[in-house]
Amino acid sequence: MILGIGTDLANIERIQGTLDRFGDRFGNRVFTEIEQAKAECRADTASTYAKRWAAKEACSKALGTGLRMGIAWKDMAVSNLRTGQPVMAVTGWAKDRLDEMTPEGHEAIIHVTLTDDHPWAQAFVVIEARPVTGPD
Repeated sequence: MILGIGTDLANIERIQGTLDRFGDRFGNRVFTEIEQAKAECRADTASTYAKRWAAKEACSKALGTGLRMGIAWKDMAVSNLRTGQPVMAVTGWAKDRLDEMTPEGHEAIIHVTLTDDHPWAQAFVVIEARPVTGPD
């Protein structure tokens, strides 16, 4: 069962301009330490930040709230599995909202995909509710 779908585009050049203007202040306000470390070790730092920005926006839309209803930027965090697959983790108010959306007897799975083609970065987030199965 699909609980929510969100998509967002981010302009990589706009993110670069924000990084140039505000530097660490921007990164520290919006991104977790893990997200910042990932971006800072990449050749195209702005593209990495832009994809994660888009993912946070898309996640807030999939949660049905947008960023104006109390979700903080850092309540949504993108990391990568060892295979490189991006994953979204939610904490704080975003986690509370996800728990509220998830039907009893189900677990919420957040699927995220990221892409970029200069000057655009794009993210899709799908929140799925899967029935929890008991022991066999």
